[in-house]
Amino acid sequence: MMKIQLNNREELFEEEKLTVSEILALKNFSFKMLVIKLNGKLIKKTDYDTTMVSGGDEMMVLHLISGG
Repeated sequence: MMKIQLNNREELFEEEKLTVSEILALKNFSFKMLVIKLNGKLIKKTDYDTTMVSGGDEMMVLHLISGG
């Protein structure tokens, strides 16, 4: 069981560790333009499949909206 802060809310997952991609899929974040911060550090889209999230981590998922 893993407990993290996701967008300032406590979230529980059955798994001990998950990748950023797995969390996005489990939480149905499907928006194309996302910015991910893990423990205050920006995560590149190319690293979503390899960046591991562990218990106690803080993850922010921000939606980028373009327009004017």
